[in-house]
Amino acid sequence: LLGEIALELSIGAAIGVAVGWLGAYGLRHVALPASGLYPIAVMAIAVAAYAAGALAHGSGFLAVYLASMLLGNAKLPHWPATRGFAEGLGWIAQIGMFVLLGLLVTPHEMGDDIVPALVIGLVLTMVARPLSVVAGLLPFRIPWQEQVLLSWAGLRGAVPIILATIPMVSGVAESKRIFNIVFVLVVVYTLVQGPTLPWLARKLRLGASSGASDLGIESAPLERLRGHLLSVAIPEGSRMHGVEVGELRLPPGAAVTLVVRESKSFVPMPTTVLRLGDELLVVATDPVRDATERRLRAVGQGGKLADWLGVDDGGREHRTQHRTGL
Repeated sequence: LLGEIALELSIGAAIGVAVGWLGAYGLRHVALPASGLYPIAVMAIAVAAYAAGALAHGSGFLAVYLASMLLGNAKLPHWPATRGFAEGLGWIAQIGMFVLLGLLVTPHEMGDDIVPALVIGLVLTMVARPLSVVAGLLPFRIPWQEQVLLSWAGLRGAVPIILATIPMVSGVAESKRIFNIVFVLVVVYTLVQGPTLPWLARKLRLGASSGASDLGIESAPLERLRGHLLSVAIPEGSRMHGVEVGELRLPPGAAVTLVVRESKSFVPMPTTVLRLGDELLVVATDPVRDATERRLRAVGQGGKLADWLGVDDGGREHRTQHRTGL
């Protein structure tokens, strides 16, 4: 049994990585006739990964998971539209799942299980979960603020409810009561703990840092011209604000061809100063496409002094020693 499980996981992992890599490579080098086809293509690749894993007697779930991870982290054309499409499908799936799980609940039978569920939830929140978090994270030296946040986060979502249906299907005694208790716990945790998590994170000073925002760059391949059209949005907090177009110092083969500002577009000059909220259209040849995006992100994080401050093309800041002989 263990050998069969290991074999299925290995087959699924291999197929998932292969399908994800080939799919990302193909989407980056094939120009589809419409941008709306890219999200559909990504979904088709994910389905193909699951089908291939299942047909090869491997783990289809692991295959589609790894393929989706590779696709999600790849620099695909029109990735904002693809991400929005995937998020929309995810929300539809969650809503549909909760509706189906809600059909298993009989409200008038839950009256006797509400008080036991609240008592169990109180013990889980105040005793069991904090102790398990402390014991589990003890070897990793996690700051106490993060441990408090993890201790407060409870059971939310459809997974606990789905797991509670297993005893019902297996015919376990009192399985209906177990399901009702879990359902009440999920509802209470969602209504009480869910909205308070952002507030608790701010009180524990675990919010996002006030650093510069990353640039929103969308790429559309120009297959016949062997080039790419990059759409660059300058968000709030970006250090590209105040930088002249000529100071971007894009690699040869790349140029800023259009600037959209306050719903008006114009062709920029080398002395045009970029501002927050601007959208740029950058044309880059295929060999310098990645270098162009790395340079844009470096300027977005370091501004005019990106090279001096040690912001490399990958967008990572590192300390450098400037030897001046002083």
